[in-house]
Amino acid sequence: MQNNTTTDQESPRGVYDLIVAGFCAMLLIANVAATKLIALGPTWAPGGVHIFPLVFDGGALTFPITYILGGCLAEVYGFKKARRAIFLGFILSITAAVVFVVVGALPADASWGNQEAWISVLGFVPRIVVGSLIGYLVGQLMNARLLVWLRDRAKPGSLWFRLVSSSVVGEAVDTILFCTIAYGFVVSAGTLGNYIIVGYLYKVGLEIILLPITLRVISWLKTRETYRSL
Repeated sequence: MQNNTTTDQESPRGVYDLIVAGFCAMLLIANVAATKLIALGPTWAPGGVHIFPLVFDGGALTFPITYILGGCLAEVYGFKKARRAIFLGFILSITAAVVFVVVGALPADASWGNQEAWISVLGFVPRIVVGSLIGYLVGQLMNARLLVWLRDRAKPGSLWFRLVSSSVVGEAVDTILFCTIAYGFVVSAGTLGNYIIVGYLYKVGLEIILLPITLRVISWLKTRETYRSL
């Protein structure tokens, strides 16, 4: 009798699913953490230009990792599989926002005194998610598409250039869209401008700092994986 069961030895073994899981997890964490704006440094606004304190949101701690993982997905697995991960993160983010809205709308138990705190923090998540999804979807797709486009025309040893170039473009679009949609008309124009500039420079700067690690990870993935989807 023939055994039709597919074993691990008979099929390609990879870590694509683990990267996608990390990608989605970092995105969901960033969406909740982004409800808090953080200000670092003394107050300084020469000529009315809001330079200090530096303003950014809590999502800055994890969101740049999504671009690093997105770059790994696009470079190793190709645009189609990177796009699949991007849309999965999109769906999960919408699901989280809907759950927060429903939970916030349900009546709280009389002994639980945190309804206002819940609404104040997690009730703002849907606006964060809308800004995040629009910025994330456009930015990540541009990042992945540009990375693959450059890869197909690249010279050996140019991976660092492709990663930085795609992130510079993708993060610019993402940051402008997200900050404007999430916090437009909520904070002052000076704070919003500070927020956009600081957020963009921070994200790109962090990715450049982590570039040696990213290059090693991509090299390891290409060596380890037994297939590559184009």
